[in-house]
Amino acid sequence: MIQERLHNVLDSLTPGCRLVAVSKYHPAEAILACYKEGQRVFGESHEQEIRQKHELLPKDIEWHFIGHLQTNKVKYIAPYIDMVEACDSLKLMKEIEKQAAKNGRVIKVLLELHIAEEESKYGLSLDDCRQLLADGEWRDMKHVSICGLMMMASNTDDEEQIRREFTVAADFFDEVKAEYFADDDNFRERSWGMSSDFKIAMQCRSTMVRVGTYIFGERQY
Repeated sequence: MIQERLHNVLDSLTPGCRLVAVSKYHPAEAILACYKEGQRVFGESHEQEIRQKHELLPKDIEWHFIGHLQTNKVKYIAPYIDMVEACDSLKLMKEIEKQAAKNGRVIKVLLELHIAEEESKYGLSLDDCRQLLADGEWRDMKHVSICGLMMMASNTDDEEQIRREFTVAADFFDEVKAEYFADDDNFRERSWGMSSDFKIAMQCRSTMVRVGTYIFGERQY
């Protein structure tokens, strides 16, 4: 039962860690079941699907776009998206800034890091992230708020490898926070951990875990 599994996750959260319930490929009814239990933050990764759900569901839901976002899709979600969790380029950030400005909004973003060993993962290398921040173009953006970092660990059963990758991300967060965001309270999110590894992620200072399959089961469409 979705409600029971949701509460199992919520009850296991460490202080200061929030749940992003990953509802992609699941119907609006499943989201509403969680909403009625008090969950307000949901993660989606397809522009058309999230638009349909936004139209159907309560307007106080905080929608996070958690998948790879193409620049030509930003305009469709800019009117209502709260956070883009996987900002992996300056080009994408500029488009978010442009579309957020058109809608008179500020959209939160997390810089996506590529730490995992799989080549298929998106994200900035640590050096590319350092370069993006050092170049400073983001400082002029009034409609984008960089709120932290996100990453995905390698898809492996090796818990020590997963822990190492999360720790690299946590240490890099400290570096970036001290260098660029020491006086910015908005820069505080460390988004790592999914259904298979969120408990390890919380031990590695995650502030947001993205849990879907554990709550909703396998995809429904």
